[in-house]
Amino acid sequence: MLNVGLIGFGYWGPNLARNFNSNPDCTLCAIADADEAQRARAQAAYPNACVSDAESVLTDAQVDVIAIATPVSTHFELARSALEAGKHVFLEKPMTTTAEEARTLVALAQERGRILMVDHTFLFTGAVQTMKKALDAGELGRLFYYDSARVNLGIYQRDVNVVWDLAPHDFSILHYLLPTLPVAVSAHGADHFGTGLEDMAYVTLFYADNFMAHLHLNWLAPVKLRRIMVGGDKKMLIWDDLSLEEKIKIYDKGMDVTSPEGRYQLLAETRVGAMTAPVVPHVEALAREVAYFVECIQDNTTPVNDGVAGHAVMALLEATNASLANGGQTISLDWEGMAL
Repeated sequence: MLNVGLIGFGYWGPNLARNFNSNPDCTLCAIADADEAQRARAQAAYPNACVSDAESVLTDAQVDVIAIATPVSTHFELARSALEAGKHVFLEKPMTTTAEEARTLVALAQERGRILMVDHTFLFTGAVQTMKKALDAGELGRLFYYDSARVNLGIYQRDVNVVWDLAPHDFSILHYLLPTLPVAVSAHGADHFGTGLEDMAYVTLFYADNFMAHLHLNWLAPVKLRRIMVGGDKKMLIWDDLSLEEKIKIYDKGMDVTSPEGRYQLLAETRVGAMTAPVVPHVEALAREVAYFVECIQDNTTPVNDGVAGHAVMALLEATNASLANGGQTISLDWEGMAL
């Protein structure tokens, strides 16, 4: 059994508490929050857990795992303290406030032989798992683009802009699905209320093989959209996360161009075939992620969403912010220079 200490019982903390508490290989033994009202909620929900301050949870020798669900500005210090205390760490996204902080945590986890997992929950949805199988099987063929819309009349975050709030989902999904990393990023955004934080943005990632990924991120939309399109030369895929049925549809549609001259005949060479809707397992993603985290600790294996993957997401976030600050300038990505 793994004894789990949770720091942060605000928005996401209760979901982590529920899933760690229900995992048969875990005991939720301690909860911490700086807010007295949140501590009272935690005590009422989990009377067998010790509810106290973060320092007490971090230094408790009985705690094996620290789950952190606090504002991003606190992630680095809390995670570093947990790793230095010999704990495994489950860290909410975004991982840290800088790529340098992420790099430090990765090095520390490797030095201490601890598992550091970043909570990119979407990777464990049935939809992303289904997408991964389709892409790995080559069902879509050579990939052309990834187009994502994450918009709604959203909750304004106090310490991050819309990119840092929403883009980590797509950045982590792209890192998981694709065998290559982007070579450059460009982004445009706007701060409509003078908060100093962009509330909408358009982000484009460029890859060496002519693949492009485009993200539409918006806190000011009249409706909620969570939709991804992936196009290839064989088939095309749409994931509509808000659809109750047929979350993923795969279309046998495309363009057949057999020679440079054929580009003048594109309309005549449109291919339209059948649509299929694969069965997407209905399993709570966070429950699956927590179970996977526990397995990685027990088997001493590296998670797909480990600190290195989290660091890649952080590097993309920093580059995106640099592009936003420079009017959409294309920022080149030097992954060798960013390597640990």
